[in-house]
Amino acid sequence: MRMDGARITAAEGGLCQKGWTAAETLNSGQRLRNPLVRTGGRLRPASWDSALDLIAERLATLRAAHGPDTNAVFGGGGLTNEKAYLLGKFARLALGTARIDYNGRFCMSAAAKGMRRAFGIDRGLPFPLADLGEADAVLLIGANPAETMPPFLRYLRGARENGGLIVADPRRTATAEQATLHLAPAPGTDLALALGMLHAAVTEGLVDQSYVDDRTAGFEEAWRIAADWWPERAELVTGVAAADQRRAVRMLAAADRAYVLTARGTEQHADGTATVHAWINLALALGLPGTPGSGFGCLTGQGNGQGGREHGQKSDQLPGYRDLADPAARAHIAGFWGISPEQLPAPGPSAYELLNSLGTETGPRSLLVFGSNPVVSAPDAARITGKLAALDFLVVADLAVSATAELADVVLPVTQWAEETGTMTNLEGRVLLRARAVSPPAGVRSDLEILAALAHRLGQPRERFPSAPEDVFTELRAASAGGPADYAGISYPRLRSGAALHWPVPHPEHAGTPRLFLEGFAHPDGRAVFHAEPYTGPAEPPDTGFPLQATTGRILRHYQSGTQTRMVPELADSVPRVHVEMHPETARRAGLAEGAPARVSSRRGSVLAEVRCIESMRLDLVFLPFHFPGAERANLLTDGVLDPECGMPEFKVCAVRLDPAGVAA
Repeated sequence: MRMDGARITAAEGGLCQKGWTAAETLNSGQRLRNPLVRTGGRLRPASWDSALDLIAERLATLRAAHGPDTNAVFGGGGLTNEKAYLLGKFARLALGTARIDYNGRFCMSAAAKGMRRAFGIDRGLPFPLADLGEADAVLLIGANPAETMPPFLRYLRGARENGGLIVADPRRTATAEQATLHLAPAPGTDLALALGMLHAAVTEGLVDQSYVDDRTAGFEEAWRIAADWWPERAELVTGVAAADQRRAVRMLAAADRAYVLTARGTEQHADGTATVHAWINLALALGLPGTPGSGFGCLTGQGNGQGGREHGQKSDQLPGYRDLADPAARAHIAGFWGISPEQLPAPGPSAYELLNSLGTETGPRSLLVFGSNPVVSAPDAARITGKLAALDFLVVADLAVSATAELADVVLPVTQWAEETGTMTNLEGRVLLRARAVSPPAGVRSDLEILAALAHRLGQPRERFPSAPEDVFTELRAASAGGPADYAGISYPRLRSGAALHWPVPHPEHAGTPRLFLEGFAHPDGRAVFHAEPYTGPAEPPDTGFPLQATTGRILRHYQSGTQTRMVPELADSVPRVHVEMHPETARRAGLAEGAPARVSSRRGSVLAEVRCIESMRLDLVFLPFHFPGAERANLLTDGVLDPECGMPEFKVCAVRLDPAGVAA
């Protein structure tokens, strides 16, 4: 069944193992049911009033002594649109701080930056998933949906059955096993691979020249860089055969309906934005974006990965995906909020920069964390843990005592997905209403209620911070009016009626925009823009001391930092500990064997993990899932070096060595 050109649900009723067990978290014995306040070095139960009074008093005292930027806020890509909006408003009005960012910076920032530059707007998929399901060819780069989002696989069925599914991934994943063609570049070399494939498109006469001439700008500069990257040169760097590069480009060019899709594997690098640009360049050269039945897009990685980055919890952003540095955007939102533009803080530091500045002479002395667990999810995790521990005051709102909450001065128990109403925006830009299904446990409050209560205690008028989800959404849609992510025409009644509304929806009679760019791109001249940057390689190449490369990612039975999935016995018992995948020969050279404990070490730390030998692994690569806490954190290894364009850390490649577990780090 379809509505307004889109399927009723993106997953069409399909669930993965994490989905069908999710309800078990609602009644888990690990749920928090009362606020906790640290007293005498221990977290002890407290009343809501005493906890909220303490938070407000400490934040106000710190602000009076050190200025508004002494208080910071860290959000999450799993928060509803309403929460993301109110969190940004709370930081900038109630606290007056510029120090706010969120964990989506670790997830979507490279793709968002690349798409905004190229197309003028960032919506993960500028077309409905139903269109993707009809593709003849799909190039999927750095994604393993067979494990991370299995219901999505149905949309690759057409390309797979037509012999047109191409998967680029250093590992032969469960997704790559289904591909017609698997490209396995060395970690951190995707930019070189994209340049080699663009070179092949040009030299083999596969460029859609009329499309390039009529609908794009900047091709000459992109070709100037790609001209030096003939596929044989790219093969020397990436390990991907020149013949396979050419074959992949021919498959895309020959297809009537073709798509290029990126995900975290190609984006979570210090050159992530440049790499996204390079894949967009290939798609533009082939005439795909803005063409019916074809396109470019990126797969979002969190529950509200799209909506979470649209309404103000990013350090450089205002509601409606407006730019905080834009005077017109500042004036619009300031007027809507009833303040002067000068009262809005300037853009602040990105997520890792914010976390890395905690507890320093000029950095924040307090942090409020909503919907995130940076002790596990941040790169160079031991360093960030030390930064959090050095704070004067740490507050965490979560459903259980996460690794980050263990360090907190106050922990606030919050409602879960089935216990609250709110909207989410999926990867195709469709806004979904998730209605409350069950009552939350006594003693648990929503993030919206917490923010409203704190704002009032900090001197804000009650009417400025509503706590009912529909009231917040009504304000959000009005604030977003005229912005790139325009929700003005979306309402709870329309969503309850079943309307499939993809933003922008500028007025209540508007049917939504399931397909962007068909008439033109979102730049003033209507053209998409090629951007080209040279290949430089991983920030930390292997050497004699650390001769291997490590990459991190998700596995089927766990999600993100694992706080929720470890609450489900079926999931926790099936994969209770971290493991490290490697080629059997790599294990042999390190004196290791299947099932043995290994020490994986980088320049930042080490992890003890059980060896899993995988015949298809590259000899120079090991893989660790990042879902585990404590000494099993894969992010103890990863590097905090950042993409200068978007602040994305280099999660997907770092230099490591292997030793038997008994060898000291």
